[in-house]
Amino acid sequence: MSVTMLLITAAVFTLAGFIKGVIGLGLPTVSVGLLAVAMPPAHALAIVIVPAIITNIWQTFAGPYLRDIVRRLWPLMLGTVIGILSGAGLMTGPYARFGTIILGVLLVIYAIVGLRQVRFAVARPHEKWVGGIVGMVTGVVSAATGVQVIPSMPFMQAIGLEKDELVQALGVFFTTATFALAFNLTHAGLMDASTVVPGVIAMVGSFTGMAFGQSVRSRMDAATFRRWFLVAMLLLGVYLAGVAIEKMMS
Repeated sequence: MSVTMLLITAAVFTLAGFIKGVIGLGLPTVSVGLLAVAMPPAHALAIVIVPAIITNIWQTFAGPYLRDIVRRLWPLMLGTVIGILSGAGLMTGPYARFGTIILGVLLVIYAIVGLRQVRFAVARPHEKWVGGIVGMVTGVVSAATGVQVIPSMPFMQAIGLEKDELVQALGVFFTTATFALAFNLTHAGLMDASTVVPGVIAMVGSFTGMAFGQSVRSRMDAATFRRWFLVAMLLLGVYLAGVAIEKMMS
């Protein structure tokens, strides 16, 4: 990677880490979305993998709910892993050219669901079989784009996880999904020595941004910040999809 791209990578991950520090999520979504402006989503995801795994492992163990989370969400996580592994060629195979369009559309959906504060409810007796289906869909979508929040995030909100439990559950889920994505990328030959330097820069930027975000969280109106963050994701999604469609038609 050129020096310019390394500087862009550092800036992107510092911003993504800051957002994760403030609202507890968004590192892969923001970083893959922004880097996809300058490179294919598969290459962006290869840089994201290590910082995402490390920050999510930290989030996984930052709370007392791990046993209950695994007991309730194992069908979601298993379905996601199966979906990711079954869709291994979607990001690097003949359909890879559609990845940026799908990524843009997903960012728009993610932003609209968040801005409209759409809420669903899944009864406790049904959450395991529904979770398995949601996991499969999430896994295939993630295999194609690297984004793991649709439809897993609305599902985890729908089963009534408390705020702190939800934050830890996101860490557990994203850790599992990211390991499965890392397997796909390694098998495709995208996780190699060329990702070491940008990966280290991404990790430093992520932790720097997270530390800053956590330090200002108590002094910042998190709801207002989250709203502007979602607006930015909406605009980014429209831009990514529009540019990708224009390239395909030209």
